[in-house]
Formats: sequence, structure tokens, C-alpha cells
Amino acid sequence: MLAKSNTLNPSTVLGRQLGDELRRLREAAGLTTVQAAEALDCTKGKISRIENGRVAVRLPDLTAMLHAYEVSDPDTRERLAALARKANRRRRQGWWNQYSSVLADTYRDYISLETMADSIRTFQAQLVPGLLQTPEYIRAVTVASQQWQKADEIEKFVRVRLARQERLTGESPLRLWAVVSEAVLLQQVGGPEVMKAQLQHLLDTSERPNVTVQVLPFSRGAHASMFGPYVVLGFPEEGALDVVLADNPTGSMWLEREAEVSRYRDLFDAARTSALSPVESRAVIHRRAKEHRA
Repeated sequence: MLAKSNTLNPSTVLGRQLGDELRRLREAAGLTTVQAAEALDCTKGKISRIENGRVAVRLPDLTAMLHAYEVSDPDTRERLAALARKANRRRRQGWWNQYSSVLADTYRDYISLETMADSIRTFQAQLVPGLLQTPEYIRAVTVASQQWQKADEIEKFVRVRLARQERLTGESPLRLWAVVSEAVLLQQVGGPEVMKAQLQHLLDTSERPNVTVQVLPFSRGAHASMFGPYVVLGFPEEGALDVVLADNPTGSMWLEREAEVSRYRDLFDAARTSALSPVESRAVIHRRAKEHRA
């Protein structure tokens, strides 16, 4: 899913969030972009680029903007300053950088965004979501992809995916809501024993309070999400905008525009509404697990 994609740098996401907040504060203050530019002694274009998240916001400029917008609350000022510092940093160095030899830039960017997200909603048509895969399942998928030939490269990729799964535990675990096609339960990835263990792991993980798994059965017929998997990432910052990573016939694509993201939120809502309930889904997963026999 992540082998080919347009670029979305994590810093761009943070800058976009900051810019959106500054735009709302300017509008709340009753100022146009021209008036804001006059207050900061800069061009109207600079204000627009800041609000679109296309340029970094220096702390002196941020201070001047908050003064012009009459934002005096210290908590708000500090929160925005912290967001600006975070957005202005180069892509964060993280544990995944030690695996750069087997990870494309797109995948590293995705992992970085995943570490910043507090929620993920995903629809998967063929594979168990990566955050819910067992080591053996991951290994089978990696081998089948034929992207890596050497055993050590395959094992590194397996370790990366297992490390990502740590986001589901801890003090502030990621909230994951996954809707999977019934085909995911039937696809013989790695053989019967691997699939049986994988489906049992899916059952065990779905018992966590921060994980919801639903199955969209074949009996529901055609549906809008059947044309490809997608992931909707949500972020904890106030006013933060979601981003989407979606598959299409030519590769994967990051989507940021509100109209596009809203479309995928609607797709996911339709998928989860059509899917079996979590309780019914567990029953189906349990039944399918028993069918995978060597």
C-alpha cells in the first residue's frame, strides 16, 4: 500500500494545523488578510501561505499575529508556540530511521504521522490491518510482495511492523477502528496454521478497549469502499485536520483537502454501518478461524 505515493511530510501536516488555527483566530478578530498583513508589516501573500501551512511560522511572527488578533490566553499562546516549534523542526528522528535501508520515504513519513496520530479508521479489502498482524502473517505478506529478497531485509520489515503495534498499548494508546472485508478472513496468507493464529490474534486484540474490529460480509453486496483500502488518521491537537492515505489503480495517494477527507470519512461511516456489529464480527472471525485447518 505504501510503495508508491505522492509526498506528505509530517511537518506539512503540523503547519497546516497551525495555519488553520491562525486563520480562525484572525477571522474571530474580524481582520482580513490585508489588515493582518498591515499589522505584521508583511505581504498579504505571506499571511495566506502561513494559513495554508506552506511556509514555516517563525516565533516572532507568531507572537505578532497573536498580539494583532488579541489572543491573550497564556495556555493558547503556549500551545500554538509549541505547535510552531514542532512544525518547524525537520522530520522527527524516530526509531524507524534505523531501518531506512528497507523503508521507502513514503513509509517513513507514514510511520511518523502514525506516531503523532491519536486515532486511525481504516477499511481493508484483502489484508488484516498492519497494526493487527502476527509476525508470521507479516512475514508471509512481505515475502509475497517480492520487494525484498534477502532474509535479513524481510526480518527488518517484520520488526518495523511489530514496533508500530506498540502504539496500541501504553498510557495513551492509539484508538483503532478497522472494518475488514470478509475476504480478509478467507485469504490463505501463509497457510492454514498462520491464518488460524492470525484470526485468533484478531479476536484477542479486538477485546482491547481502544480497538474496534468489524467485518463487512459478502452478503452486503457491492459497496463504495470495495474499490480500495484506505486509512484516515486523526490528530490530538485542537482543530487538527484529518489526513487520508488511499489506494488507487496507480498507487497510493495522500489526501489533505477537507472535501476529499470528508468523502473518506463518509465512506468509512457507510462501511461501519453496513458491517456486522463488533460482537457479530467476533463470532464470524471465530467461525472462520476454525475453518482454517492444515
